Amino acid sequence: MEKIIAAAGKNYEILKLLGHGKGGYSYLAKCEGREVVLKQIHHEPCAYYTFGNKIEAERNDYQRLKNAGIRIPEMLALDTENERIVKEYIAGDTVFDIVRDRGNADPYLPEVREMAARARAAGLNIDYFPTNFVVRDGLIWYVDYECNGYMDEWNFENWGIKYWSRTPEFEEYLRNHH
Repeated sequence: MEKIIAAAGKNYEILKLLGHGKGGYSYLAKCEGREVVLKQIHHEPCAYYTFGNKIEAERNDYQRLKNAGIRIPEMLALDTENERIVKEYIAGDTVFDIVRDRGNADPYLPEVREMAARARAAGLNIDYFPTNFVVRDGLIWYVDYECNGYMDEWNFENWGIKYWSRTPEFEEYLRNHH
């Protein structure tokens, strides 16, 4: 990745890779003295997920999550031509890091369950995998914009909870991905 990336008419200095998901690469970047996240959409195949127009999905999902009252970082810019999104950077540990290092994320379960209830009331599921949640000032933030129509199979209690402590599923993920 280049050191300077343009998005929506501004230049961003790429500081480091934050993560790689099924939709894109997220980088910590800096512009005008402010740290932000610059997400570059990718078109790599994903065996378990089907995409349409990813950049439009990001725009629409952002609005759906805001309307549902889910705590998410602000979208600062959207560059549809280059398929880049700039969003507020939420500094802090991910729930994944907390589970890996301390064994569980019990203090944050009431909060994620409240988010799950808001999502369900709006007819949505969010991606409850713990890399998508960052703790800042004692609150969890859903830092991904992905959401899908609600299905019991993918709600927090049936799927997400399996990764919020050192479960066999979490341990298997650690073995296969780290």
